[in-house]
Amino acid sequence: MSLNAYQTYQQNSVGTASPGELTLMLYNGCLKFLNQAKAAIEKGKIEDKNTNLLKAQKIIQELMVTLNTDVPVGNQMMHLYDYMNRRLMEANVKNEIAIIEEVEGLTVEFRDTWKQVIQQNRKANYGAGGQA
Repeated sequence: MSLNAYQTYQQNSVGTASPGELTLMLYNGCLKFLNQAKAAIEKGKIEDKNTNLLKAQKIIQELMVTLNTDVPVGNQMMHLYDYMNRRLMEANVKNEIAIIEEVEGLTVEFRDTWKQVIQQNRKANYGAGGQA
């Protein structure tokens, strides 16, 4: 019963999230899968590593698809996302945690920056109570 309640909560969270919050969820999901891939490499679970890196790549690809490349920063982000995606392919082939950690570092930076943007927008729109 509690698993069903959790799934309902997750569906409602995604269904009611703003586009900015959805992007934040994508970054957090990517980080989760990167961590699971690193753990799988350490345990020698190659299939789990592959599955989690592919999930992280799909998230990065989703970020690429939704990116507005008509503005300079969007075009720059596209190049960074493409780089991250290629590095994850390389990490998958070479089983290299260091490459995953490189992508993880970029993802953390993007996530943290995005979180600040959301907080600033909330503060501007709703006053001091708009904390994420």
